Amino acid sequence: MKFILKHVPMATLLNRILGKSSRSFSATNLWTVGMIVSIFFITPLGCFVPALAQDTNPTSAEQSATAPEDPPTPTAEGDESVETMFPHFKDSRFWLSGQANFIFQTHPPFYAAYSGPHSLGAHYDKATSRVLTLYTGVRLNNSTEILVDIEEAGGAALSQGFGLAGNTDLDIVRNPLLSKEPYLSRGMIHKVFAVSTEKVENSRNSLSLFTELPVRRLEIRVGKFGMPDFFDQNSVGSDTHLQFINWTVDDNGAWDYAADTRGYTVGAVADYEDRNWGFRFAEALMPKIANGIDLVYRPWEVHAENYEYELRHGILPRRAGVIRLLAYTNYANMGIYRDAITQFVDHSSPYPELVPEITNHPWHVTRKYGFGINLQQNLTRYLTAFARFGWDDGRTESFAYTEDDQTFAEGVGADGTWWHRKQDRAGIAFVSNAIKKDHQNYLADGGLGFLLGDGGLNYRRENIVESYYTAHVWRGIYVAPGLQHINNPGYDRDRGPVLVPSFRAHVEF
Repeated sequence: MKFILKHVPMATLLNRILGKSSRSFSATNLWTVGMIVSIFFITPLGCFVPALAQDTNPTSAEQSATAPEDPPTPTAEGDESVETMFPHFKDSRFWLSGQANFIFQTHPPFYAAYSGPHSLGAHYDKATSRVLTLYTGVRLNNSTEILVDIEEAGGAALSQGFGLAGNTDLDIVRNPLLSKEPYLSRGMIHKVFAVSTEKVENSRNSLSLFTELPVRRLEIRVGKFGMPDFFDQNSVGSDTHLQFINWTVDDNGAWDYAADTRGYTVGAVADYEDRNWGFRFAEALMPKIANGIDLVYRPWEVHAENYEYELRHGILPRRAGVIRLLAYTNYANMGIYRDAITQFVDHSSPYPELVPEITNHPWHVTRKYGFGINLQQNLTRYLTAFARFGWDDGRTESFAYTEDDQTFAEGVGADGTWWHRKQDRAGIAFVSNAIKKDHQNYLADGGLGFLLGDGGLNYRRENIVESYYTAHVWRGIYVAPGLQHINNPGYDRDRGPVLVPSFRAHVEF
């Protein structure tokens, strides 16, 4: 390393790190490097600075030695394992909690040979998003409860959310024209049917108020909810409040799950749980148009099915882990990429367009299907790895989540107990996204998806690296600097790379 620093010019060395030629280094890159230094070298020092509020009850070495090997449960809103501003009642019939999540992001100018109406803007940009949620619930008896959550989301997204399959902020509202009024995010009835008399302790949270549950049980939920509330979860890569924030790191990018613009749907979930395994199924409504806020209330015609099998067994010997297998089918008014290209090439559309148009078709219901795998594996007492793989048929238009037909993600999360700050956490992840040939040709001909459209396409996989450090400041207050590096944004080799620093402030009530 000393030899490299001595004989390689600093600009050349930094450009190698950023994947650029030595001639491309500029003042912008100096700003970028400054952000890298602050995030990766200065921020971790906060772990040891008293100003970040030392935990009042640090875990002793003896306590750590006897800690269980089981992986932590996925972080749910209001999870009692997360420190809050005010204590929650442990045995009450009622639940009341809240959260506020603010994410600031920016990026410097980057190279772009061309840009289209749905491109990530190549000039300097900044944006701040917010999500405020009030979680409420009441347990009617030992097997029935009602859960109601009210939410307000607003702020802005980089380039209004366009230009990336793996968008850098999962909290953004993808339609800036939506009302900023508070709205019902979840409202459901939760019923538990016991299949065994044996009970197991349950950690109360905003999605389940019971203090204990039957070991073998069938849980039914009916109402409004987010599909990722119950599917494709893992303990280190599913929570924008305290973990990663990229769309395709926190969720399976190829899972075009039923949702309106804000990420919620209406339907029912059936979940059978046994000691070491579980199986869940959901039937839900799809939106009327791609990324639309209105759902189609004709479930016999427009609907989505989701299936997930969960095996709580590690891949490594004597190490806890979880394997989750996912499958889904969507039936909605979705266009077909090849048909849109054919209309464009032979001008067979009654209204010929200058570019192919995926929505240029009469109402017709088509099917989309896909699969996913989600792995979670304890590596040590304080390190947990995860990996996701997703695939969909890629024939029909991306409709509800993002424009991604194949994805592979892997990452590691670290528990702050390792360095005596039990509420802190850190992580790093890599995700690679892809689209099928018909989807590529559609974008290359100038077509627009609901998220992508550069006016052309020199196709390459979209590759993203994300890292973060979440520091517990005091009670329910957390701050988290983060960094994302994106190669080939929107699958376009002629644009980028892009560096996106972020800063998140989170409060749990």
